[in-house]
Amino acid sequence: MRYTVVFFFLLLSITAFSQVTAEDSRVSGTITNDNTNLPIGNVNIINLNKVIGTITDDKGYFELNVSVSDTLLLSYIGFQSLKIRVTNDWIKNKTTKIQMTEKAIALEEIIIQPYYLTGYLEVDSKLIPTPNNYRYSISGLPQGYEAGEYSPNAFGNILGSMFNPADALYNFFGKKGTELKRLKKIKKDETVRNLLESKFDRETLAMLLGIDKKEIAEILDRCNYSEAFIKTANDLQIMDAISGCYEEYKVLKKK
Repeated sequence: MRYTVVFFFLLLSITAFSQVTAEDSRVSGTITNDNTNLPIGNVNIINLNKVIGTITDDKGYFELNVSVSDTLLLSYIGFQSLKIRVTNDWIKNKTTKIQMTEKAIALEEIIIQPYYLTGYLEVDSKLIPTPNNYRYSISGLPQGYEAGEYSPNAFGNILGSMFNPADALYNFFGKKGTELKRLKKIKKDETVRNLLESKFDRETLAMLLGIDKKEIAEILDRCNYSEAFIKTANDLQIMDAISGCYEEYKVLKKK
């Protein structure tokens, strides 16, 4: 009987310990420039596991909810992005110091091609090239699809990608469904949305989704978004486009 009681209390202790370690902890940190040791304000910090974020104040200080082994992504213009894993030591000490390294940016010569205008509106309007991007509305869907530059098969390609169950889009989303479900969590956090709105490099978005940057362009291409949109949209617009396409894919898959 005595051994049974000891075993029971030992089991309770193990269970309680596992629950404590699994719970979120509020930790803090200070981010500085590794060259000058000066604090860096407005650094974006995103917990990639929980899809929540925050930014540093003018003293480089931040606080964030984390769990052991969570991965934090730190990014700031002009500095190399940094991924940090949350350790038991950090949670135990409640605070830590982090250093970021400035990027070495080499400026390249940029040549701007001029347009030779005549001053006559009717003539000049034909001299300046305009991107030919078209969107087609499909009955039953809330949004249309960009077809890129016009071609005789553009509309047929759209219908094929939407309604052919063997299409590559079906196969792609089938493999990446788990990662793309994180889109709902990403869209809820205002800090993450603000960060994505200011970025155009697809780096942060790729890390949040757990996919390669090249796959982002591949997804949008298979969703029939134009090349111009893929190249010029910010990361928030790209996220919303992928999210919309994924939700429509799920509806069509059920049908």
